[in-house]
Amino acid sequence: MERRLIPIRLDSYKPLREVVAETLREAIVSGTLKPGERLMEIQLAEELGVSRTPVREAIRKLELEGFVVMIPRRGTYVADLSIKDINEVFEIRTALDVLAAGLAVERITEDELEQLERLLVEIGELIEGDDIDRIVEVDSQFHDVLYRASRNERLVGIISNLREQFTRFRAISIQYPGRMKVSIEEHCHLVEAIACRNTELAQQIAREHMENSEQTLLQDLNERRQA
Repeated sequence: MERRLIPIRLDSYKPLREVVAETLREAIVSGTLKPGERLMEIQLAEELGVSRTPVREAIRKLELEGFVVMIPRRGTYVADLSIKDINEVFEIRTALDVLAAGLAVERITEDELEQLERLLVEIGELIEGDDIDRIVEVDSQFHDVLYRASRNERLVGIISNLREQFTRFRAISIQYPGRMKVSIEEHCHLVEAIACRNTELAQQIAREHMENSEQTLLQDLNERRQA
């Protein structure tokens, strides 16, 4: 059997099902487990070095998050991306990000502005090193600071519910040729607009950033299907 997943270390403070879910989620996001691929509990358990129970629990969690689909009498498969899925998630995230940007203009602190600027510098350095996993992680941190700056806990909570689905989208789109550098430029313009307390411009940039991300993802999806 070809081993693609790294065995899990059993010294984590997290419940084993959570660790398994994180491992499988990362494998799906990175493309190690590909869209449409069937997931066999026994095989996954052997590769990860765990029993079938945490694998089964992890798969149920990933199904709720939209990463896998369970088809009666056929099995469990890595969820394929559909245009409908992408459109629905981006419609919601665009509205939320535009709102967050507008609120951040009014409520962000100088310390948070400095955090955003430091994260942009770090992302720029990571782009040079082509560290995709770390870029996705730091990019998520950038957006988290921006959302917290809205000072609206319910808004932050709603966005968090979409986090895992959007992480998959972000990991795909950010690897599209040329997208990373354009994305960081959009982030820089957004921070500048927020620092200047320009609500209309900040919201416009936030909207354009999300629209460009969606178009990149759709282009990537189209090219994969034609390959």
